[in-house]
Amino acid sequence: QVQLVQSGGGLVETGHSLRLTCVGSGQFFSDYALGWYRQAPGKEREFVAAVSWGGDYTHYTDSVQGRFTIFRNNANKTLDLQMNNLQPEDSAVYYCAGDLNWGRIIADPVYQNLDAWGQGTLVTVSS
Repeated sequence: QVQLVQSGGGLVETGHSLRLTCVGSGQFFSDYALGWYRQAPGKEREFVAAVSWGGDYTHYTDSVQGRFTIFRNNANKTLDLQMNNLQPEDSAVYYCAGDLNWGRIIADPVYQNLDAWGQGTLVTVSS
């Protein structure tokens, strides 16, 4: 089973950019569909973006479409989320996750028992 460790995040001003990275370990990283999720204080965890096993298909929630880009590098076992034009409503703890099942990765509401979760990283966007 894959393990995921996150880095990135922090405090930025409105309109600025951040990149989050998730590094995988263990075998069969490329067998996992991968996604990013976020949870703001007092709210449920929500889906942000997902990428298919080979990286050729992506899916975004409407609120980040055109601003965020998800991509993966299976050779390096990394998953990234490039976040541009950040807004205060993007402030949340962000989590990466992986699962063998694409349907579970893009499920709404978020499927809690995905195969692997990162530890979470805080993104704060000041107005």
